[in-house]
Amino acid sequence: MTSYCPLNDARDDALPLCRVDDIPDGGSLGVRAAAQPLILLRRGACVWGYANRCPHFSVPLDSPSGAILTYDGQVVMCAHHSALFRFEDGVCVEGPCEGAALDRLSVDVVDGHVYVA
Repeated sequence: MTSYCPLNDARDDALPLCRVDDIPDGGSLGVRAAAQPLILLRRGACVWGYANRCPHFSVPLDSPSGAILTYDGQVVMCAHHSALFRFEDGVCVEGPCEGAALDRLSVDVVDGHVYVA
């Protein structure tokens, strides 16, 4: 599978979310945009964004403490049902919603900053 790595010019109406370096390499960061909770995932220069909502019962992916669990820079885990989702496309590869996908956001990385349209 080819990895999508958004490194484009941000649109004029894009909202700045954070700096790329704010997201641990191989890890995640929870942010809010227009009152919507989001999860940003990073591997090297690549950043992916998803709504913080598991497709299995529409619960948040993070734990009550706000921790977002990732493994080997490859998958993010729903803290409530242990479903595993790939960074690249948000597809559940293991768990109760296998085959379903997270709601993807259009994110861009420009000059070390992450934007969402």
